[in-house]
Amino acid sequence: MKILYTAEVTVHGGREGEAQSSDGHLVVHLSRPKELGGEGDHGTNPEQLFAAGYAACFQSALMQVARRQHVDAGPSTITAKVGIGPTGRGGFGLEVELHVSIPDVDKATSEKLVELADQVCPYSNATRGNIPVKLILEEQSLP
Repeated sequence: MKILYTAEVTVHGGREGEAQSSDGHLVVHLSRPKELGGEGDHGTNPEQLFAAGYAACFQSALMQVARRQHVDAGPSTITAKVGIGPTGRGGFGLEVELHVSIPDVDKATSEKLVELADQVCPYSNATRGNIPVKLILEEQSLP
């Protein structure tokens, strides 16, 4: 694989710290969610950041494959839900649900676009076989 871009982010303080990208465009305060024993009121958390990255990447992949199929997926939305919990083996694991909405596109075409996007998206390729990922096509009404 030929690397085209490398993101660099440095974190100080773990889940209760701060993350900053090397270019200065990303600076976020981190806070442990209440569900994981934190206060959860002064920053984001790694699961939210992962959800944002996966959703953005998947939507870009979806729009790319839609263009190839001559379909307008511009008004699509992706909602990523990233869950964290104990694995039962002494550690923690993640699971993901991607809720995909492609308004004004029929179900069969939408299903095909989601399938193709899942093959193109780097996050999907990285998670495949490592964590459970559920792709959910939201129901929409066509005019």
